[in-house]
Amino acid sequence: MMISVAFISRATLYASPGGDTKQLEETARELRNLGVQVDVFLSNAIIDYAKYDLLHFFNIIRPADVIHHIRKSRKPYVVSTIFVEYGNVKEEGRTGIVGTIKKMFSESTFEYIKTIARAVKNGEKIVSKEYILWGHNHSIKYVASHAGMLLPNSESEYRRFISKYKVATPYHVVPNGIEERMLNKQFPESSQYKNAVICMGRIESRKNQLNLIRALNNTQYQVYIHGKPSPNNMAYYEQCKLEAAANIHIEGHLGEEMLYTAYANARVHVLPSYFETTGLSSLEAAVMGCNIVVTDRGDTRNYFGTDAWYCEPEDPASIKRAIDEAYNAPYNEKFRERILANYTWRRAAEETLDAYKQVLKL
Repeated sequence: MMISVAFISRATLYASPGGDTKQLEETARELRNLGVQVDVFLSNAIIDYAKYDLLHFFNIIRPADVIHHIRKSRKPYVVSTIFVEYGNVKEEGRTGIVGTIKKMFSESTFEYIKTIARAVKNGEKIVSKEYILWGHNHSIKYVASHAGMLLPNSESEYRRFISKYKVATPYHVVPNGIEERMLNKQFPESSQYKNAVICMGRIESRKNQLNLIRALNNTQYQVYIHGKPSPNNMAYYEQCKLEAAANIHIEGHLGEEMLYTAYANARVHVLPSYFETTGLSSLEAAVMGCNIVVTDRGDTRNYFGTDAWYCEPEDPASIKRAIDEAYNAPYNEKFRERILANYTWRRAAEETLDAYKQVLKL
C-alpha cells in the first residue's frame, strides 16, 4: 500500500526560508524515494484532504496554521514540532512598541500578538479562526493532544515540550540530517571563503548575528554572514549592517552549490543563536570539514556533544573565545563519521515513515 501524505507548513516557507524549509524539502525528497506520495502545501492553501491518508504539519509554535486543517479534514496527523522557545531571545534592533510589548507580556501572549501582527502587517492570513478565541497556549495544547504522534528532532526537544505543555501524546524522534548527495560532489577552491569564518542562517534576533559582528569586528578573521533577513526583523538587519566593520561581509541567501562551496572552503562555522533545536547549517558545515561554534541554549548538545565549541550568546567575548579555539583546532574526522552514521535525511525519512505506519496501524 502506498501511503499518501500532505505536508502543510507556514505561508512564508519559501519567501523567508529557514531550517524548517530544508527539513520539509529533504524529508519529502527522501520519503518519495521510499515510495511515499508527498504533496507540499502552504497553510493558506485549499486542500483536497480526501486524497491523503494523513497530514503532516511543521512548527507546533504556529498553531494558527494548523487547527483549521485538523478540524476540516478529520484526518489523522503528525506534527514535526521544531519547538523553539523565544522567551530568552534578546530583541536588539527592535525598538519602540515591539520591545515594549515583549517586556509587558508573557511569552505566549507575545507569540499571540506576533501572529495577529503577521496577519495585519505581512498579510499572513490566520486560517484558523479558533486560534483567535483560544489563544496561543490552548491552541498548541489542542494541536499536540489530538495528534497521532509528535515528531521532535531530539529527546531533549520532546522533554522540553511536555514539561511546558503537559501533554502525553506519543512521540517518535526524527533527527535532522545532511544531504548525502552533496558529499559526492567536488567543490572548487574559493579565495573568498578559504579559511574564513562563516555564518549561515536567516538574519534575525534569535540567530544573534549582531553579537557575532560585535565579537569579530576588526579582528584578523574574514567573516561571511549569509541569509535572508526575516520580514519581522528588518530593523535588526539594518543594525547588523550599520555595526559591521570592513572584515564582516553580510550577503544574501546562497544557492546550494555556492553554499557547499563556502562550507568546503571555510575553517569555522558559527551559529551563536539564543536558541536552536539543532542548527541545520551547523550539521552541514561540520560534515563538509568546518569546526563549529554553536549556542549552548536548546538541544544542540544532543547532536554535537563534545565535538563543537559552545558559546554564551549574549556575551561577545564568549563567542570570540569559542571561535579562536575552534579556528586553531584540527578537524575531527570521527565527528564527520558520527554525523554520517546518525544524521542523514535518508534516516530521517525512514524514522518518519515508521511513525506514519504506527499512526495508520500498518
